[in-house]
Amino acid sequence: MPRRWVLIPVLSLVALMFIATGGHAARLLCISKEELKGEETVSSCLAHGHEFAIVEDNGVVHVLTRREVALTRLFNPKLFEQRAYGLKYLELAPEIKNQK
Repeated sequence: MPRRWVLIPVLSLVALMFIATGGHAARLLCISKEELKGEETVSSCLAHGHEFAIVEDNGVVHVLTRREVALTRLFNPKLFEQRAYGLKYLELAPEIKNQK
């Protein structure tokens, strides 16, 4: 019986750890203007010639070329309407979601 009371909190803690680590997603960040903190939209930054990258939750970075930006715009056009953030403000940048 005492084993059951020890096992329940341990399993709950393990489940909570899995939920907490799985809650992050990729983010779109401006890599040429690191101080950006939502003052402009992603589209306006791209119009000014700034570069963007997709930063995954595991730290992998994918720098977007012009062609990748154009293709991404086809599949997720609302992504370019969101506020733009630089690398310095990674935690403030919204997560990328499929918003067709």
